[in-house]
Amino acid sequence: MRTLKITLAYDGSDFHGWQVQPERPTVQGTLAAAIERVTGCQVLPQGSGRTDAGVHALAQVASCQIDAGIPTENLARALNHVLPPAIRVLSVEAAAPEFHARRSARAKTYRYRIYRGEICSPFLGRYVCHHPFPLNESAMGEAADVIIGEHDFTSFAAVDPERGREEQEASNVRTIYSSEWRREGDESTFTVRGSGFLHHMVRNLVGTLLLVGKGTLDGDGLKRILEARDRSAAGPTAPACGLYLVSVEY
Repeated sequence: MRTLKITLAYDGSDFHGWQVQPERPTVQGTLAAAIERVTGCQVLPQGSGRTDAGVHALAQVASCQIDAGIPTENLARALNHVLPPAIRVLSVEAAAPEFHARRSARAKTYRYRIYRGEICSPFLGRYVCHHPFPLNESAMGEAADVIIGEHDFTSFAAVDPERGREEQEASNVRTIYSSEWRREGDESTFTVRGSGFLHHMVRNLVGTLLLVGKGTLDGDGLKRILEARDRSAAGPTAPACGLYLVSVEY
């Protein structure tokens, strides 16, 4: 048996998220089918995290164990030959037997893209959140610093029906190493790196930071939302289309 570390990128627009679901196209299910077709092994590759429907990935990581003769160095090309164009395997590496894409992860980086121009191209619309209205982006940048450090992010966590009871009751404390709001041309981006992220956490943070940009909330208000540990205290969930899993660190 070989343990594989598979790094892949995907356009999440037409998938119902990462996790396999009956009768629905998912990234995990599509990758599993491709692995079986190439190697003959029936496996369910485990991802570093479950991206939601419509969320994209620049470098998601998955792991699985196979018992097949095909050389590891040939697997990326073989998988890309049978995968749909919306999913590309960037690399396949042999990993230590104990490696697990989720449990072995030490940090992740996500990026959220907001297009600020008046008209969003139809060729861009599936990959950004379009917000052409006025925003105080300087205030949003200052507020983004509030979440840096170790905090309980219950106020920014959606209930995940796919998590077991034990997972639901686990600690919602996470450490954010960096949090930055940046404007480049017609696009604003929020990039956040942390030890881990809760269900919808980044999208809920973006939705709340947008309230700061609109002037209905300030940095002190964001601190109070963190301390409240109450999802109803925070802003709305930003659309999935603007979110990208950028990288996973081990």
